[in-house]
Amino acid sequence: MTQPHQAEALQATAIAGIAGILIAGTVLAHLARRVRQPAVIGEITAGILLGPSLLGLLPGDLTQRLFPDNARPLLSMVAQLGLLLFMFTVGWELDWSTMRRGKRSVAGVTAGSILVPLLLGMAVAAVLYQNHSRVDGEEVPFFSFALYLGVSMSITAFPVLARILKDNGLSRTSIGALALTSAAFGDALAWCLLAGVVAIVTASGPSGFTDTLWMSAGYGAVMIVVVRPLLARAVARVSRRGTGVYLATLVTAGLLLSAYTTSKIGIHPIFGAFAFGLVMPRKPQALLEEKMLRPLQHAGELMLPVYFIVTGLSVDVAAMSVTAWGELALILSAAIIGKMLGAGVPAKSFGLSWRESTGVGVLMNTRGLTELIILGVGLSLGVLDDTLFTEMVLMALITTAMTGPLLPYLFPRTRKDLVPPRNPAAPATSVVRVPEPAGGQAQAPDLAG
Repeated sequence: MTQPHQAEALQATAIAGIAGILIAGTVLAHLARRVRQPAVIGEITAGILLGPSLLGLLPGDLTQRLFPDNARPLLSMVAQLGLLLFMFTVGWELDWSTMRRGKRSVAGVTAGSILVPLLLGMAVAAVLYQNHSRVDGEEVPFFSFALYLGVSMSITAFPVLARILKDNGLSRTSIGALALTSAAFGDALAWCLLAGVVAIVTASGPSGFTDTLWMSAGYGAVMIVVVRPLLARAVARVSRRGTGVYLATLVTAGLLLSAYTTSKIGIHPIFGAFAFGLVMPRKPQALLEEKMLRPLQHAGELMLPVYFIVTGLSVDVAAMSVTAWGELALILSAAIIGKMLGAGVPAKSFGLSWRESTGVGVLMNTRGLTELIILGVGLSLGVLDDTLFTEMVLMALITTAMTGPLLPYLFPRTRKDLVPPRNPAAPATSVVRVPEPAGGQAQAPDLAG
């Protein structure tokens, strides 16, 4: 077969693979919704099932036939585009006005939900390091390994949590406001921590880390001092004209250039897309949602399922040994206890009952796609081997899946009671009556979860 024909055959295989991904992701996302789980649970599960964990076990090596090695770079490119669009929307959806109104309860829950799992994760890393100290023949420094595992444990998936709160009628309650605002703060802090860890891992010695640090600081300054005002002027001009035909296209080009810049600096491209979302203007909100956010979300929703497949190809549950299952039990225990103690105890200290504070801990234990993104970065950097990566993905799946079923027991009211009144003038029903954690009711953004 000639070179052009080989390229065309490879492209056709990748196209067919993407079609299969979209179908499997849609079906399992629908099934996840039927059992009151966020769609991301079904999509992650689809990625795992289409990989070596299930499809690869069937006769004919179907995983390799659908997603051959030479087609995976094409799939990875599509996955990265979907991931960058998603990270931009996460940055833009962070409600800084709500976060600025945070009081001591939000600060306490945020700090606890980050620090306690971080420390427990580093303790678990000390136990696991001997079995996972080498990746592809290269030794992983213990500090990088421990810090990465700790940061991975401390994540709460803000977008998925927002969807869970909305689906359960909790987005306009005090508990929902506390959890969502704390998760927003925690997400921002966790991404900063992760950027630091990535800089440490990728830097070639102390001088390399210092160079990365200074370049990152310069990049941040340029984004705030130069890029943000330019974006504000551009959006204001679009608003005056009342049209935004090319707004989504230009914003996509900007976030891709930002991602390219952070990649050249030495930190992952996702931070560039996230930072571009942070500095993007929020007003006029209606225009930006219609002309920018929705097109990017729709494009991301089409491409992001490919990311789950690329992730699933590295997850091999069938190959896990007895030791690996024991490690998973240890990881799960640390992850759950870390969030329950780290978020629940501060919530209790600010006047919530034990049931309510436990509910906050359960909500903050949601990890979802955000965890997968962080784990994917660790795998690509050579910090995690395939076995530990599989264990951590299962941890993310289990901790996210357990949130929905526990909520009816922690907040024992009927679904009808939980849903806010249809009349906009009527006061919203609250599951619990506690002091407002963020100075007001927090609206959960309608993100795909």
